[in-house]
Amino acid sequence: MSPQHGTRPSGYGGGRPRRRDRTEPGPDRAPAVVDRDELRADCSSCFGLCCVALPFARSADFARDKPAGRACGHLRDDFGCGIHARLRDEGYRGCTVFDCFGAGQKVSQVTFGGTDWRRDPASASAMFAVFPVMRQLHELLAYTAEALDLPAARPVHRELRRALARIEKLTRGDAESVVALDVNALRGEVNPLLLRASELTRARVPGRRKDHRGADLMGARLSGADLRGASLRGALLVGADLTGADLRDADLIGADLRDADLSGADLTGALFLTRAQLTAARGDAATTLPPSLGRPAHWARAGSAGGVVDA
Repeated sequence: MSPQHGTRPSGYGGGRPRRRDRTEPGPDRAPAVVDRDELRADCSSCFGLCCVALPFARSADFARDKPAGRACGHLRDDFGCGIHARLRDEGYRGCTVFDCFGAGQKVSQVTFGGTDWRRDPASASAMFAVFPVMRQLHELLAYTAEALDLPAARPVHRELRRALARIEKLTRGDAESVVALDVNALRGEVNPLLLRASELTRARVPGRRKDHRGADLMGARLSGADLRGASLRGALLVGADLTGADLRDADLIGADLRDADLSGADLTGALFLTRAQLTAARGDAATTLPPSLGRPAHWARAGSAGGVVDA
């Protein structure tokens, strides 16, 4: 899978806001400055940017190579995907696990004011350069917004709000200013806040909490493992057996869950878990998920055993 268009995001991992649609004001917090809907991909408002701007590497995740800046052969004139319902069958599993966190519509409708790259070919190169940077900014927004939803992280809420406002302002810049951003430096400033929010939240979990941060657990046999409140930040869990594992309140930011077996696992309250991570993994009707994360369509549908009912 191409690192630019894959399931393992740079820095720490993909993300999606959960628990509430908006951060609600409390006694010591101001209202959020980000509309959560803006952090969810709306392909109908995007000019197919992930299908053009990003490269594909022929692999188990993509049926053929595609260089950055060239439209995928399945991209329709209306910017929809011609094989959307058959992506996995056609060899494009990588597309099914990609999440732009709403960056596509932001670039299409805000940065470039609704003028697409086909009608204005002169804007194409700039639009394609902005998109991957905007995606990283929206990923940061999603994680920061989620951290603000954690009551135990109250000691860092003020700093998180400041970070949220700053990042949101950066996403509103023009194309030139967005491309010029040092996103790695920005992530270096925000990540300690996310880590602190995670530590404060997981500290409520009784007993000793395992630390597998950045661990190579590829193919590991972790069936039934007690990983409640564990740090799995950036852990390599490709193909790991996590059947029946207790992953409640575990920090999964950046964890690579491609082909990991989550059948029967309990992910209640998992921190920074994203839809893309779940889609890259395998699970079943007995996998218990946070209420706001739906069960991926390709997972086994053999009835519900305490997990979220299939949509």
